[in-house]
Amino acid sequence: MNNRVNYTIVGILVIVAISLMLAFTYWLIKPELSSDVKKYTIYFDESVLGLNIDAPVKYRGISVGKVKVLEINPNNSEQVEVTISILKTTPIKTNTVAKLTAQGITGLTYINLSMGGHKAKVLAVKENEKYPVIKTVPSFFENFEKSLGSVSSRLSSTLGLTEELLGADNQKQMSLLLKHSASVMYKMDLLLDENTIKHVHSSSKNLDEFSQKLNKMMPDIDRFLQKSTKWEDDIAGSFNSITTSYVGITASMNEIKRAVASGEFNIQGIGADVIPTMNNTFLQMQELMIRIEGALEQYNSSPSDILYKKEAIKKAPGEK
Repeated sequence: MNNRVNYTIVGILVIVAISLMLAFTYWLIKPELSSDVKKYTIYFDESVLGLNIDAPVKYRGISVGKVKVLEINPNNSEQVEVTISILKTTPIKTNTVAKLTAQGITGLTYINLSMGGHKAKVLAVKENEKYPVIKTVPSFFENFEKSLGSVSSRLSSTLGLTEELLGADNQKQMSLLLKHSASVMYKMDLLLDENTIKHVHSSSKNLDEFSQKLNKMMPDIDRFLQKSTKWEDDIAGSFNSITTSYVGITASMNEIKRAVASGEFNIQGIGADVIPTMNNTFLQMQELMIRIEGALEQYNSSPSDILYKKEAIKKAPGEK
């Protein structure tokens, strides 16, 4: 009796377990059997290594479907055609893109869907298409591989140029250049020793002192030029007066010559015109000679007075 009871309980438990397994299986495949799913096609231009049948399809990280078919595109052998089945409630728009994404370090890959604009139109099937086609973007590994290839090609080009630059002929030229540079630096070192630097500093100092002295002498030179200009003006005035007198004397002499020739010689009238003019001329000549003699005596006795002697300031009545 006990054995029959035990077999009955075991049979019931087995039936319950099988029922639960069938229910779980039905729950897993329910989206496939209902009208709540929709199929889409994705064409990948890169390798889909790690992507398998039933691999998850996620929309911004949320699982919304699975991969159903993996095959080579019959119209383009360089593409992989992937058919996916996802929930109809997933907002697949015309700007939705698919990208292969790795699942950690397992080596497995899933498809991640992302959408651009919210106001975009819903993706629909086009003519000659079995299912709507979702656009793709390169995965991280694809971009990394392209970047690595670009870096590799540039590195190869750089190494080739470096090898060409470091050829035998260029090495000789570089050796000569370094040798000449070392020779120039050695000569510069000899040229710019401590004594030369001291001489340069001394010359700069002397030049600065000379400039300062020249600046101090400029007012004295200016006064000398002013005095010389005044002295020249006085002499020029005296010579103009003398010239005028000589012109008068010349006119008088011509008048005397004419009078003598014509017999109209009147010594008194002629003397009245000539004597004052000659007297004035002789007086101006005497004054000019006195000034020139005074200037020469001043220069002979103290030449520095011409540059450094300052004009005495006349004091007003009552000032000391």
